[in-house]
Amino acid sequence: MISLHTSPLEQPGAGDAGGMNVYVSQLARALAAGGLGVDIYTRATSAEQPETVPLADGVLVHHVEAGPLRRLAKEQMPPLVAEFAAGMLARIEGGESAVPRVVHSHYWVSGMAGLEVSRELGVPLVHTMHTMARVKNLHLAAGDVPEPSNRERGEQRLADEAARFTANTAMERDELVRHYGVDDDRIDVVSPGVDLDVFRPAFRGRSRMGRGVRAADFHVLFAGRIQRLKGPQVLVAAAAELRRRRPDIPLRVTVVGAPSGSAGLDLDLLAEAEGLGDRVRRLPPVPAAELAEWYRSADVVAMPSFSESFGLVALEAQACGTPVVAARVGGLTRAVCDGRTGFLVDGHEPSRWAAVLEQLHDDPETRWDLGRAASIYAERFGWEETAEGTRAAYRTALREQAPATLG
Repeated sequence: MISLHTSPLEQPGAGDAGGMNVYVSQLARALAAGGLGVDIYTRATSAEQPETVPLADGVLVHHVEAGPLRRLAKEQMPPLVAEFAAGMLARIEGGESAVPRVVHSHYWVSGMAGLEVSRELGVPLVHTMHTMARVKNLHLAAGDVPEPSNRERGEQRLADEAARFTANTAMERDELVRHYGVDDDRIDVVSPGVDLDVFRPAFRGRSRMGRGVRAADFHVLFAGRIQRLKGPQVLVAAAAELRRRRPDIPLRVTVVGAPSGSAGLDLDLLAEAEGLGDRVRRLPPVPAAELAEWYRSADVVAMPSFSESFGLVALEAQACGTPVVAARVGGLTRAVCDGRTGFLVDGHEPSRWAAVLEQLHDDPETRWDLGRAASIYAERFGWEETAEGTRAAYRTALREQAPATLG
């Protein structure tokens, strides 16, 4: 696997680390548990990093030098692709790591390196977009920066040259076909999973007490990178509207995450401007076990994203028995069952979001019903199923390659 711009060893929720980090790490673990050896290649960011780090039994993370040994934004990665691919090939051809049967790249810059590596080694490239420039540019938040044209060109090249794609949802498959011209018979729909050992219903009262949430609080949680695309500014504006409408509601908003992206979003400043300095609490990203406690401490998890290929936060929260209010965009329409495990909201108008939150506050029985259904729904999304679907994509790629190799 190639995850050039962000390592599966990074803490999700800050910088460029997010759901993709979880996806790569958990998928690799599940593939290895099923008998495959997995080598993950990512860019070295420090001279102190070991060349190779075991992630789990059968999974190794290799740090490849490309560019300066420091953290860089993903927008700075394209010029480093050739150097990264050369370093990766040197490790493989020098016998320092195994020769792969399949290369699986994640995100477009990894795909650019994957094309070079797969061609040099004569093995198929399976690619997972995770997000797509042409889709993101159709759903920009106000003040957000469009994805650059070089990304669109790179993704189009991947569409033309990769052996196969895995897509999180049927909607993402259709976007690959519509926006990039990928033949749908080259796409396997493989839903992401959730770690059901970590994210599960438990003692909600204990979780609230441990997080300092009062029993009477109506606790709304946002978890993820603080960037306009994820929509935390929508939640803050909705919370302000709800407070104006219903000052009697003991509203509390917790944001677990860190700033990300180049456009800049000062959430603390926004909360102060809305008069919510005493109602909005921002915390840094936390490990999975602690994040599960925060999900269980919440009455509802909000995901006002402008674009999501899937939305792992929605699955994690629901697996903990917490209903989700999400924007009706992208993969969230698959991750959340509208009216059963949470609610999907059309658009990002704060008054509309405030109305849904008000409804959930006023109807605790519905909240409990949604939460119970959510935990049951999430059980169908284990990483073992994701791994099996991914293995099927690998097998198809190898089978399709064989006639060309023989020819």
